[in-house]
Amino acid sequence: MEETEDSTNATQKLTTKTRSFINGANSHEHHHYHQHHHLLQYSAQVGFCNNNNQNKYQRYYPALLPLPSLIPLQQLPLIPPFPQNQSINSKTHLQKPPCKLNCSPSSDYKLSEPALAPDSAPKELQRQTKESFKGDDGRKLIPTRKQQDLIVARRPDSGGKEGSVISLLANHFLVQFDPSQKIYHYNVEITPHPSKDVAREIKQKLVNNNSAMLSGALPAYDGRQNLYSSIEFQNDKLEFYISLLIPTSKLTSPYGEMYDLKEKKEQHKLFRINIKLVSKIDGKELTNYLSKEGDEWIPLPQDYLHALDVVLRESPTEKCIPVGRSFYSNSMGRSKDIGGGAVGLRGFFQSLRPTQQGLALNLDFSVTAFHESIGVISYLQKRLEFLRDLSQRKTTQLTCEERKEVEKALKNIRVFVCHRETVQRYRVYGLTEEATENLWFADRDGQNLRLVNYFKDHYNYDIQFRKLPCLQISRSKPCYLPMELCVICEGQKFLGKLSDDQTARILKMGCQRPGERKTIIEGVMRGNVGSTSGEQEREFKLQVSREMTKLTGRILHPPKLKLGDGGHVRNLTPSRHDRQWNLLDGNVFEGTTIERWALVSFGGTPEQKSNIPRFINQLCQRCEQLGIFLNKNTVMSPQFESSQVLNNVTLLESKLKRIQRTASNNLQLLICVMERKHKGYADLKRIAETSIGLISQCCLYPNLCKLSSQFLANLALKINAKVGGCTVALYNSLPSQLPRLFHIDEPVIFMGADVTHPHPLDDSSPSVAAVVGSMNWPTANKYISRIRSQTHRQEIIQDLGPMVGELLDDFYQEVEKLPNRIVFFRDGVSETQFHKVMQEELQSIRHACERFPDYKPLITFAVVQKRHHTRLFPFPGETDPSSPQNNFLYENIPPGTVVDSVITHPKEFDFYLCSHWGVKGTSRPTHYHVLWDENQFTSDELQKLVYNLCYTFVRCTKPISLVPPAYYAHLAAYRGRLYLERSESLGLFRNTSTLSRAAPPKTAPLPKLSENIKKLMFYC
Repeated sequence: MEETEDSTNATQKLTTKTRSFINGANSHEHHHYHQHHHLLQYSAQVGFCNNNNQNKYQRYYPALLPLPSLIPLQQLPLIPPFPQNQSINSKTHLQKPPCKLNCSPSSDYKLSEPALAPDSAPKELQRQTKESFKGDDGRKLIPTRKQQDLIVARRPDSGGKEGSVISLLANHFLVQFDPSQKIYHYNVEITPHPSKDVAREIKQKLVNNNSAMLSGALPAYDGRQNLYSSIEFQNDKLEFYISLLIPTSKLTSPYGEMYDLKEKKEQHKLFRINIKLVSKIDGKELTNYLSKEGDEWIPLPQDYLHALDVVLRESPTEKCIPVGRSFYSNSMGRSKDIGGGAVGLRGFFQSLRPTQQGLALNLDFSVTAFHESIGVISYLQKRLEFLRDLSQRKTTQLTCEERKEVEKALKNIRVFVCHRETVQRYRVYGLTEEATENLWFADRDGQNLRLVNYFKDHYNYDIQFRKLPCLQISRSKPCYLPMELCVICEGQKFLGKLSDDQTARILKMGCQRPGERKTIIEGVMRGNVGSTSGEQEREFKLQVSREMTKLTGRILHPPKLKLGDGGHVRNLTPSRHDRQWNLLDGNVFEGTTIERWALVSFGGTPEQKSNIPRFINQLCQRCEQLGIFLNKNTVMSPQFESSQVLNNVTLLESKLKRIQRTASNNLQLLICVMERKHKGYADLKRIAETSIGLISQCCLYPNLCKLSSQFLANLALKINAKVGGCTVALYNSLPSQLPRLFHIDEPVIFMGADVTHPHPLDDSSPSVAAVVGSMNWPTANKYISRIRSQTHRQEIIQDLGPMVGELLDDFYQEVEKLPNRIVFFRDGVSETQFHKVMQEELQSIRHACERFPDYKPLITFAVVQKRHHTRLFPFPGETDPSSPQNNFLYENIPPGTVVDSVITHPKEFDFYLCSHWGVKGTSRPTHYHVLWDENQFTSDELQKLVYNLCYTFVRCTKPISLVPPAYYAHLAAYRGRLYLERSESLGLFRNTSTLSRAAPPKTAPLPKLSENIKKLMFYC
């Protein structure tokens, strides 16, 4: 699996010395694949890990991540030979040396002055932040861990009270553990280094054959270096030799191993296993952490939590395909072909979470795409459009561009060969430069052989696709495999970018209504592949509930909205069950006037083009109905261009500039109609917004044929927002709704931030960060953006200070005051990054404020999370069967449902809010986690603020699932990503395919926005 390979690479990077094993035979290292409990031959070249740089075990590490290497191995003598069918006695170290452990972080200090909290921070947080420790000499000491410099905000009260009560079920399953139950953590070193799957086979055989030495324990193993047992082994250090019968081909030369041997052979492979006690841990610290009592800051005991996580993953790992924190299995439903050489597979996600009710197992239904296990030629035929007709490929070679596409599709995929009997698996590193018919290689005697002749002579096989290149299956040596003799190994996660059709099919597989999803989740908990299906629960004295968590939530009341009505203000309270409202008899709150605009068409049939006049007429009418003025006469007649123009960046730019010149360089809007979705869309947006300074709105011809009222209204709302209007406002201003905190003469700015990263297979493109800020008070519904590129996959926003400073400048120009309060919503941050983001980004915001004399606004910093797996289901409880909430029993939870108890953090300030109505599938509530709160919001105040803001999104007439500042930041970051994705014809910002990753690439700066659109919501 991908996770396995990554872990393997990470471990190999720590290897400092390599010694030959037994006879010291050197050979090319191959990647092997384990399937249906077959044991595979690893490399004959063996490395003993000597991790000199990690000579002590670090007890605290990021949440539920693979542990670092532990105790280094000493130089070891060669292993004596052994007979074919032997039983090897375990060798133990009878003397028990003391187990050397690192001290806990509280003893890892540096001499320093204490870090003081700002004067404006809440007193409780100041008290906690100023807490320091004393050494033996009485001097104050500060932990080297930055996490203790700032303390995450505590829940300000016992939870919110506003709204009507609703009974719910959550997919959290209570895990009860015995705090006094010790867990013994052992470090495992296996030489030669095996794959994760082989390592698990070794562990299983070791446990079966050496029960006495292991005190009869059934330990849990993570497949790498960590072994957890509920019983202490006989000795602190144990050494075993395990022999596995592995069917494989005997390794000879790089070509011999692939071509020379036709018969399947069996070989015993000897592994040495060194087990050493690292620590003895219990659950008392975790119990204290989960306790609601006490205000002192306690770090999450990651060691015990990680141990329990490995324990509960043991059984699913043995029975399913693990991918990240999820498991996939055909037992949950047959795989489904989603096209393009990919199949969708159902599975489940699981994770341990500390909650108010105690430790809980969060379990959810999951679907992901895998490569289809078929022949490489058939796979390419499905994956790439230009290879659909393979008959011509027997006579014509691939072009340079086609070869790059094929290499991109196959790179890093594992394959096996079908021309001989073997279980070896190979990783594809690239393609040969030459076609198969032109390839030669030297055999063991040094004689040059033509590859196609070799296969005819040795296997009586005529290679059919001689014009295609071969697969290169070595990182450095010339090792070739003909494509037609290779098959894709099953169980490999699809890492390529899914097409629109594939995405639609995979989403449909995972689109389960609440009742169906709930049934699937409960089936996993009671079935034979889940975490409770093995012996680990009994072995470690755990009690995992099979019932979902019952809790009560609250349904917040929708806000009264302000709309336009022919120059008058009209109020409306959304009363439908989905909280949607329509504009059939009303106007947008602030409609714009668009006098000068033009239309350009790219592609389209004559019949489609004939619809343009009708489209212009109906769009103008719909805009008028909504209170938006769109001139019925364009400044120039519609321009009809070939869709090929979108493929030529230079030509596209000249066409757009000509349109702008014809309109006397003051065009307000350009509507672009495309035949279909096109990669040139990115170029069009970049040129229009950075080179010309032009607001554009794109749409597709298929939608113009229908011209539904809804389509025209959606288009009109987007156009209105982009040129400076707004759809809706809150009837009761925020100061009137939250009078304790907000005042009309003390402006507040709402900010959102997000970072988008390139595709997983892209190892060079920059990440893109975006920050948006509200520019009007107290309406707070217009946001302008700042977008920057930054280091590849860097999550911390590097230029946050300058970006926030620029937004504060713009706010001052609009409102004529600096904001007294900053409410900052940060999207895209995982829990393991909370402290780092708070430490660095909060400081950047403060630095931005220091640009202005004596300016110290109160800051609230909240993380917004959508990528979590908590789901809420309506539950009738013991209420009256005729109560309204029972109408939603088989539907999604209603908009406004908020939960801030039972399944939330034991002490920190977080809540789940489902602000939207789920039309398809099961609604995913948004998780808001406040990291810093100088404004001292109560639960009710912040929940009401966030929910009400969700009604002010400019692109629709319903509440959205995400607070608008975070949503706008996401859209702005996506727009910045488009600026980098130039078309292939330009040849810039493309990745160069290399077999080994080079140094981190330099960050390509984004093109600067044109001044005349900088203060508009062009990105929405």
